[in-house]
Amino acid sequence: MKLKDYSPLPRAEVVKAVERKHPSRVPLIQAKWWGEGYYELHGKALDRFERFPEDAVFVWIEPIHYNQMGLSWGFQTEGAHDSRWILKDWANLDEFIEKLPEPEHSDQFDNLYPIVDYARKNDLYLIFSFWRLFFERPWEIRGMVNLLTDFYTEPEKVHKLYDALCRLYIGYIERAIREFQPDGFWTSDDLGHQKQLFMSPKTFRSFLKPYYTRIGEKLKPHNVHWWLHSCGNNTAILGDLAETGVTVFHPVQKHTMDERAVAAAYGDRISFLAGIDVQHILQEREPEGVREEVRFLIDTFDRPEGGLCLAAGNGILPGTPLVNVEAFLEEALEYGIKHRQTGFL
Repeated sequence: MKLKDYSPLPRAEVVKAVERKHPSRVPLIQAKWWGEGYYELHGKALDRFERFPEDAVFVWIEPIHYNQMGLSWGFQTEGAHDSRWILKDWANLDEFIEKLPEPEHSDQFDNLYPIVDYARKNDLYLIFSFWRLFFERPWEIRGMVNLLTDFYTEPEKVHKLYDALCRLYIGYIERAIREFQPDGFWTSDDLGHQKQLFMSPKTFRSFLKPYYTRIGEKLKPHNVHWWLHSCGNNTAILGDLAETGVTVFHPVQKHTMDERAVAAAYGDRISFLAGIDVQHILQEREPEGVREEVRFLIDTFDRPEGGLCLAAGNGILPGTPLVNVEAFLEEALEYGIKHRQTGFL
């Protein structure tokens, strides 16, 4: 039996989904997100998924390469970003800020033009992207425990660091808008853990929200959608994120947030890149169970006007059966089309 090939959505259809203007189907964005080790494990076997589209094209930069800053002190850079520190002593803050890179001089943009040209020639939705914003990057710079303490003991220094990071990010965003005219901006801040936020909503509103707002204010006049990835339970601040200008929230992590309650309470203010659970469902269920979960996500988040895209909740883990990935992608497309056509009759 010949397998069906699916074409990527035109850029305008993804815009319709994000802006809740009646798209033809539910877009797939970051659906084929191979986690660490997955490609190495399966290699060419992943070619079977080329028939499934990704409905957006990403271009990526890294805002700060610490080892290129010429800092005068030694710093730890080994390990995951949440277990290292760059700025152990606040006495070095001024030098750190002074030596932050200049976005206008970054050569990272040079390698992105062919990808941008490909997206534009093929009428595909383009997303300018970098990881880590105002929680993940500062905890990388200061260390998690230090940063959570700094909110109480060194608030002025935290704000000074955040202001410098915000100016840096806006510099990259301004350059991307000028040179690439992206449709979206993707970034991340893992603000929650399995039960709640890492900080109180009050702390978020005092320390992070003002800088989120500055990012949103930069994007809005250029009609650039803001896609935010944040793992864990973000329920307490979803309204705040919408107020700052976040357009699309990912992933609404399974077992940490109540999907139905979130969709009902916030679906008129924010769109969702609903991520299928990669920890348990995609790894452990049979293919029909995966399909059932896909239908649940579409039934829950898709509205008559739109507002839903589908993704992997995070990187797909090496223990995940290939047949489950295929079930996820196929059901996302088939049911995503059917639901747009008949689900609201």
